[in-house]
Amino acid sequence: MKKSAFLAYCRTSTENQKDEKTIELQVASLIKYASKNNLELVEFFKDDGVSGSLENRPELVRMMKCLRDSPDVTGVLIYKLDRLARDLYIQEGLIKEFSKLNKQVISTLEPDLDSGDPFRTAFRQMLGVFSQFEKAMITLRMKGGKRRKAESGGFHGGFVYGYRSVNGKLEVFEPEAKIVKDIFYLKKKKRMNLTHIANHLNNQGIKTRLRGHWHPSTVRSILKNPIYLGRLRFGQKEYIGIHQKLL
Repeated sequence: MKKSAFLAYCRTSTENQKDEKTIELQVASLIKYASKNNLELVEFFKDDGVSGSLENRPELVRMMKCLRDSPDVTGVLIYKLDRLARDLYIQEGLIKEFSKLNKQVISTLEPDLDSGDPFRTAFRQMLGVFSQFEKAMITLRMKGGKRRKAESGGFHGGFVYGYRSVNGKLEVFEPEAKIVKDIFYLKKKKRMNLTHIANHLNNQGIKTRLRGHWHPSTVRSILKNPIYLGRLRFGQKEYIGIHQKLL
């Protein structure tokens, strides 16, 4: 009997990788399932360490294009529904897109995902609700951890011009710290406005860390950041930091 051709999709997220099957384990599970069910896995698409949103999943985008360009491919094989997405709306949207392309979607753990049976549809949506709730709880726990760290004066993530994060602690980065001090000097002592400060920095050939070019909004964000005064902002509150202040 001729095997049905399928594409295989795997994903792990950054938010709870330690609780999920790794990409390698997902691949092994898909190969085992395909062997038992007479499926031919034409190609694997692997988004490793990415969020469940769609904008940062290049392999999913590439797989959808491959589906559109491959009339001989029957559908997509996934390890579990939440590997497509934890968000119910994204799950249903993707399944609908597969349906438009006349492609099946098969989960190794949840049967008949694209069935028209209303009970099966309700079951699939309920799985999505639980996954969405789990994601919300993970986000809540992460936010709680960041708040506790801020309350104790510790750096809770991101990047700050003038500092570098070393083992989770802020350390002064002198080349940028000097620029920060110059910005405050130009504003407080020279009474320069934001546009003039940005132009001054650009004319000096000084670069920002991300985009390179200084804008008034970039200057404003530095002037309004309490971190240079030794404080940390989290939500609507400020806390005394344990890092070295610049001013």
